[in-house]
Amino acid sequence: MASLTIRGIGDDLKKRLKMRAIGNNRSMEEEIRHVLADAGHPLDERTSVVSRSLQSSATPLAPMLGGQPAPQRGLPAGGSLAGRRVVLVITGGIAAYKSLDLIRRLKERGAMVRVVMTKAAQEFVTPLAAAALAGERAYTDMFDAATEFDVGHIQIARDTDAVVVSPCTADFLAKIALGLADDLASSVILATDKPILIAPAMNPRMWRNAATQRNLARVREDGVAIVGPNVGEMAETGEAGIGRMAEPIEIADAVSHLFGGAVARSLVGTRVLITSGPTHEAIDPVRYIANRSSGKQGFAIARAAAAAGAGVTLVAGPAALPDPPGVKVAHVISARDMLAAVEHALPADVAIFAAAVADWRAAREDAHKIKKGPGGGRQLALVENPDILATIAHRADGRPRLVIGFAAETEQVVENAKAKLARKGCDWILANDVSPGSGIAGGVMGGDRNAITLVTRDGVEIWPEQSKDEVARRLIERIAAELSHP
Repeated sequence: MASLTIRGIGDDLKKRLKMRAIGNNRSMEEEIRHVLADAGHPLDERTSVVSRSLQSSATPLAPMLGGQPAPQRGLPAGGSLAGRRVVLVITGGIAAYKSLDLIRRLKERGAMVRVVMTKAAQEFVTPLAAAALAGERAYTDMFDAATEFDVGHIQIARDTDAVVVSPCTADFLAKIALGLADDLASSVILATDKPILIAPAMNPRMWRNAATQRNLARVREDGVAIVGPNVGEMAETGEAGIGRMAEPIEIADAVSHLFGGAVARSLVGTRVLITSGPTHEAIDPVRYIANRSSGKQGFAIARAAAAAGAGVTLVAGPAALPDPPGVKVAHVISARDMLAAVEHALPADVAIFAAAVADWRAAREDAHKIKKGPGGGRQLALVENPDILATIAHRADGRPRLVIGFAAETEQVVENAKAKLARKGCDWILANDVSPGSGIAGGVMGGDRNAITLVTRDGVEIWPEQSKDEVARRLIERIAAELSHP
């Protein structure tokens, strides 16, 4: 495919195009192709068409989706970091060059940045460059007598409000998970009692490796916040997939969330009810009907809501996940158990039904294990489970102000979500494509990433593929904005 070149447009338009590309996790060239596709013009008219498309729109770079502008990522309300002290640990990956831009992004928001670099990081960027942007020397050596006398690794770990690791390589992630402290950077991590945020960056095969995923799960359990990685092209020729470091503006947003800015704390005093995970519908004492839901998305929403200051009750079906801190959790097994727990948890201001509830259960649960017998297989009679979403959405009394459902679809995602919205009587539907051809590595069910289509009575919003934690944060921000209206 031919490359694209834009000439004759102003710096302001270029900046907005770059912001749109970042928001959609695309390169500039990929974003231009999407603008061309939206405009419906062939590529051989590329230069003039792009210029006209950007300059003529009443809302530049925000294509209308169902009557609503596509949300743009940027500095969130309350995103100021004025007076905050941030230790930025730069480790040895090719994405280290982006951390120089991250220093600038953090300082734009008012943060004071102190840089710690591993030996490998210095192969990609120099301490002098980092120091010039940060406004003070970059720390590199655990055994630098002058440094230890001046501040020391313990003082660096304590004299801060947060520690950010960007990029976080697979090697450094393993160090965090294991609690190793064999250099200045890892010693700072082990010695700090402040919030830690990591931005993983590595080859997609390294990211998918079972050891990396174990380490990721471990640091998440230990309370480490994670942003990214994104999907995209790698530095290596022909390599693409999950592993690209989040963009500096995304990381800066995540740092703002660590400190509970205006958006992040906007649900203080709000009661949020969330369901998550699958349900297990018993056939006999050994077998049950279930689905592939892991509960990860619902648990992520519970964490994000709690971080936003809400009082959160999570009704969780069987899931191999640790209870989110600061959240009241009710563990259930079946759909009927879940409905009872949901009704017990009311009243609530917001109800988010992320659970993948089994639609049917066995009409009769055998008291003993069903044995094979002559004459072939046994027929299993099924009956419908209660519809938890519709039951709560249609309540005459005590209905939450905002009732949100999920729709896991394998075809006609938007059409089916619209029909579900009308049928269930809820306010929003978050639809996702869970088919094998969805294009999401590892799949939505059981995986760590999601691509959401938000369907409301006002229209449709298509969100870019992102981690489930990022989906959760975006949903909570959207809820906060909705509740702010009288």
